[in-house]
Amino acid sequence: MGSTSLDSLHEGEQGRITGLTGTADLRRRLMEMGLTPGTMLRVVRFAPLGDPIDIEVRGYHLSLRKQEARQVMLLKQ
Repeated sequence: MGSTSLDSLHEGEQGRITGLTGTADLRRRLMEMGLTPGTMLRVVRFAPLGDPIDIEVRGYHLSLRKQEARQVMLLKQ
């Protein structure tokens, strides 16, 4: 277990969100999508070229660009 960003996880790995970085607008947008501190998520798959990343959070699938995923800090489980 260790602190990392979402873009560094591999398929099947999961973690608990500890915080968000980036601009205020980006943080607000990520939180509106359900990516709030304390939430568990799991990386489902990567697109063929590695971007975007498909994650499962709060029972639904969400696709994030790597640039956005880099702003989601979490504890790897």
